[in-house]
Amino acid sequence: MSESNAGRVSREKHGHIMLIGLDRAAKRNAFDLDMLNALCMAYGEFERDNDARVALVFAHGDHFTAGLDLANIGPEFSAGWQVPAGGCDPWGVFGGPRVNKPVIVAAKGYCYTIGIELMLASDISLCASNTRFAQMEVQRGIFPFGGATLRMPHITGWGNAMRWLLTGDEFDAHEAYRLSLVQEVLASEELMPHAMWLAERIAAQAPLSVRATLASARLGVREGEAVATANLHPTLLKLMKTEDAKEGVKAMLERRPGDFKGR
Repeated sequence: MSESNAGRVSREKHGHIMLIGLDRAAKRNAFDLDMLNALCMAYGEFERDNDARVALVFAHGDHFTAGLDLANIGPEFSAGWQVPAGGCDPWGVFGGPRVNKPVIVAAKGYCYTIGIELMLASDISLCASNTRFAQMEVQRGIFPFGGATLRMPHITGWGNAMRWLLTGDEFDAHEAYRLSLVQEVLASEELMPHAMWLAERIAAQAPLSVRATLASARLGVREGEAVATANLHPTLLKLMKTEDAKEGVKAMLERRPGDFKGR
């Protein structure tokens, strides 16, 4: 495979936001092994960067991803692919660690198979009005193994999930919005500016509070309401002792935005 077609992932910091870009545009950002590993490593870098508060995953070129490059990646999965050391698992189903900070996905063009599953594993998803979705594994003799069977019924409802999982049919951005797969549909030229604005809104909040909110919600989904409820008060007590909590009260009294440091 030539270097121009080798899968890779770009990283760029904008303030407290890490931009993570799928960058195999010549192949419609189809995931080969290089790009799969690179995305895991980018997530790992985001997790370790204490100054990075939000990740925004986007795509170079016209398409978010055409899905898996099965010819390239199939043998590795058959042999038991694992998240590389130092990486985090973007899908949360392959056994590696997960990031504990918010991830936003901004999709456009094709968003097939593992791209949908990346959205399902993220925290907020946006798409351009031209985005086309398909979870087409059943048309290829396999099945969705990146988390769609676990998350789509919970997010969209059983019948809605089965309509698309069992046929592999393509659906559009407005159907994705109806299904709650995406939270907003935007004109193509507005997608990245709006995604950046949203990332900046989250990054401006108290980082420890954002992580605690995300962790509590995940705990409730993963282990149930009772377990998450038992963790509410202890978490609150920890947060109330932070410098950011004091700054939050001060900012409220002074009627200004908080200047949070993550301490």
